Amino acid sequence: MDSLPFNTDDCWAEVILPLPLPKVYTYSIPQSMAEKAMVGCRAEVVFGKNKRYAGIIKNITRVAPGFPTKPLVGILDTNPILHQHQLDLWKWISAYYVCSEGEVMAAALPANFKLNSETNLLYNDDYDGDLNGFNDDEYLVAEALQLKKQLQLSEVQQILGTRSVYQIVRKLSESNLCFVWEKMQDKIKPKTESVVLFHPEFDSNSILEPLLNNWKGAPKQMELILAFLHLQSSQHSITQAELLKKAQTGSATLQALCDKKIFQLQKQIRDRISLMPQKIFIDFELSLIQQKAYESLLDNMEKYAVNLLHGVTGSGKTLLYIKLIEKYLLQGKQVLYLLPEIALTAQIIRRLQKHFGGHVAIYHSRFNDQERVELWNKIKNREVTVLLGARSALFLPFQDLGLVIVDEEHDPSYKQQDPAPRYHARDAAIFYASMFGAKTVLGSGTPSLESYYNASTGKFGLVSLLQRFGGLALPEMHMVHAQNEKTKGRTMITDSLKTAIEETLANHKQVILFQNRRGYHPYLVCGACGDIPKCKHCDVSLTLHKYSNKLHCHYCGSTYPKLVQCFACGSVKWTEKNFGTERIEEELELLFPKAKVSRMDVDSVRGKTAHETLIALFEKKEIDILVGTQMVVKGLDFDHVSLVGVLDADGLTSFANFRANERAFQLMEQVSGRAGRKEKQGQVIIQALNLNHPVLMWVSQHGFEEMYKHELQERKQFFYPPFSRMIQLTLKHKDEKKLHLASEKLAASLRIDFGDKIIGPAAPIIGRIRDQYLMDIMIKLPKDNFTQRNKEVIRRHIDLLLAEPPYRSIFISIDIDPY
Repeated sequence: MDSLPFNTDDCWAEVILPLPLPKVYTYSIPQSMAEKAMVGCRAEVVFGKNKRYAGIIKNITRVAPGFPTKPLVGILDTNPILHQHQLDLWKWISAYYVCSEGEVMAAALPANFKLNSETNLLYNDDYDGDLNGFNDDEYLVAEALQLKKQLQLSEVQQILGTRSVYQIVRKLSESNLCFVWEKMQDKIKPKTESVVLFHPEFDSNSILEPLLNNWKGAPKQMELILAFLHLQSSQHSITQAELLKKAQTGSATLQALCDKKIFQLQKQIRDRISLMPQKIFIDFELSLIQQKAYESLLDNMEKYAVNLLHGVTGSGKTLLYIKLIEKYLLQGKQVLYLLPEIALTAQIIRRLQKHFGGHVAIYHSRFNDQERVELWNKIKNREVTVLLGARSALFLPFQDLGLVIVDEEHDPSYKQQDPAPRYHARDAAIFYASMFGAKTVLGSGTPSLESYYNASTGKFGLVSLLQRFGGLALPEMHMVHAQNEKTKGRTMITDSLKTAIEETLANHKQVILFQNRRGYHPYLVCGACGDIPKCKHCDVSLTLHKYSNKLHCHYCGSTYPKLVQCFACGSVKWTEKNFGTERIEEELELLFPKAKVSRMDVDSVRGKTAHETLIALFEKKEIDILVGTQMVVKGLDFDHVSLVGVLDADGLTSFANFRANERAFQLMEQVSGRAGRKEKQGQVIIQALNLNHPVLMWVSQHGFEEMYKHELQERKQFFYPPFSRMIQLTLKHKDEKKLHLASEKLAASLRIDFGDKIIGPAAPIIGRIRDQYLMDIMIKLPKDNFTQRNKEVIRRHIDLLLAEPPYRSIFISIDIDPY
C-alpha cells in the first residue's frame, strides 16, 4: 500500500477491536496522546457511526495509511496491560486457527478490560415543544427524561419492556427533545471494605480506661468496644463485618459509637485475592524410580524444548512437577501449570501452596470479572510466579516464563469448541513457551496418540514412569456382563459390583462409580408406539431430571414438563431407558441405606466453591460412595478409594469418531487409576454388554502400548492424524434446503484446489442444534501441505461463497485440528 505524505510528528496506531473483523483498524494518534499511546495499552476508539470500544494498540507507525483515519478518542491505561509476547501469541492463534485477532482478544482479556459504550439520552433543557405529538411509548420515555434528565439505553428498554427501542430514540433525537451520546463504562473497580478505627478526637490512651470503668451506655456498645480491643491486639486493621460478627451485634450499635465519636468508619481498598507468604518448602524425597525419571527429564530438557512424561496413574508425576517448579523458582522464572478441569485445581492448589506458599495462585472460569482483572495484574507485576489454571490461563501476561506444565495433556477439555478461537491449549502452550525459550512438560498416564507419536519419533523427549509410588500394583481389573439375570435387561448395579461395594464399605474404604450420563433417565420411550420425546430446537432426545421433574435438552438447555401422554399416540405407558448419575444415586441410597452417597456432575456442582467442598468431604471420608461423570475421572488423588466401578462401558465405546477407542481407553484407565493409591492394590469392576470389545481387553491389561500400536496402524491405513492434519468446516443455517445447497457448492469449490482431500458434505450425528441445521465438510491434508497458504485458500473459498446474496446468512466455522 502506498503511503501518504505526512508530518514527522504524525503517527498512527493499529488497534485490535474485540470483534470478528478480518483486519485490525488504523487510527491517527492526536498530538496530545502521542506520549501516552503505547503498544499493549487500551485505546478508546469510535467504530462505525458512533459506537465506542476499548481496543488494544497492536502497533504504532509513522507510515501513513493510504486512506482517511479517525483519531483515537483516548488512552485508557497509563501502562500497557499486555506484554509483546501476548500480542505475538494472539497473532499466532489468529493465523494458525484461522480466526480474527479480535476474536482472540475477546477470549483472552478479562471481561472488565473489554469495555464498550453505553448509549445515553441527555434531555435538552432548551426543548420548547410539547409532548402531544408523541405516541404512547415515545411519551413514556420523554416524560422519564424530563424527570431524570438522563437515561441509559438499558433504562429505556426497561421502561418499555422491549429491546427494540431504536426507532423511538431516533424520533426523540430528531425532535430535539434529547441528545444521544456514547459513554465508555470502566468496569474495573477496586474492592473496598469499611474499616473501624478510633475516632481522631478520641484519645484512646487517656480516655479509654476511665470510659470503660464508668460506662453508662448500652451493654451491647460496651461488648463491641471490648471486641474491638480484642481484635486490635492481634491484627492491624479491623473490618466492620468481622467486628460485628465478633461482638454479635448489628450495625446500629456501631453507628451509635460513631455518633459518640469513639469510632469512625473508613473505606479502604482490599485485594480480592489474598496470597499467602511466599516460601519454598520441599519436605519429601523422591523414590529411586522417581529420582531416575526426574534426572532423565532434566537431561532431556537440555536437548528438547518439549518433553512427554508418561507416568501411570499413581506414579507420582506431581512430585516431579514440584521438583521442577522449585528449580525454576530458584532461577527467578515464572511457571504456568495447566490442568484440564477446574475440578482438579482444588487438590493440586493445596499441594502446591504447601510447598510454595504465596508464589502460587489459581485462575479458572469460576472467578468473577473483578477477580480476573486483579489476578491478571498480579501476574503482570510478578506478584505471582506459579500460576495454576485451566485453558484460559494461557492468556495471562507472563513476562519471564521458564516452564510450562500441561498435566493430563490428553484431555479433550484443552480444546476450545465454540466460539472462536477454536484453539488447543496444549499446542498453543508449546508455542507460547517457545517465545520465552521456556521448556514444556506434557504429563499423562494415557498420552494422546499425537503426543506419544511425536515422542516416539524424536520430535519430543520421552520419559516413562511406569510403576506406582511405593511399589503398589495397578488395580485389579474385572469385566462383568451388565445383564440382569432375572429381567434379561441392562442393570445399573450387577451382583458382582454390589458385593464388592458391600465388602469395601465393611472395610471402611471408599467407592467411586463412573457413569458418563447425567440426569435420571437419558431418554424415554413410549411403550405403545416407540416414540422418543425430542427437543423442539435440537435433534436429540430429552433427558429426564428428577430434581426438577422436567425433561432437559443437554444441547440448548431447554426444559419441558414431564410428559403424561405420548404426543404421537396418546398412550400413558412410558418406558424409561438407560440411567444417569441422578438415578444411580437414588439406587445406591436404597441398596446401601447406611452409606453416605454423593453425586459429582454439572447439575450437582454449581456454586463457586462446590467442587472444592465436595472433594474435601470425600477426602475426609464423610462420603462413602461418590458417583459422577467425567469429573471423577481426571487426576483426583484419594487415599482411601479401593473400589472403582464403570457402570456402562458400552456407552463409551460407541461414539462415531476416529478417536473413539482412544478416548474410551483413556477414560476407563484414568478412572481405574483412582483405586488403590495407598496401602494396597485397588479393584476395578467394568460393566458392559459387549465384553469382547478390544478397548476392554486393553483396559483389563492396562495395555497402553497395545492400544497405541493398534490405533496407530488404523490411523495410518485411513490417513488420520498423526499422519495427516485435519480441518473441519461446519455450516449452520435455519433453512435446511439452503444449507444443503451452500455446503455442496462450497465442497465443489474446494475440490478445485484440494481434490479428493475434501470429504463431504455430510450431516453430523446431531444434525440440528438451537434451530440451526448443520453440515460438515472435512479436509484431510498431508502434513507438508498443512500450510498458512492453504488455510488462506480455504478462507478465500468461504468468503467467495458468503459474498453471494443467497448464502450471506450462512454461518461457517473453521476448526483446525478438530478434537
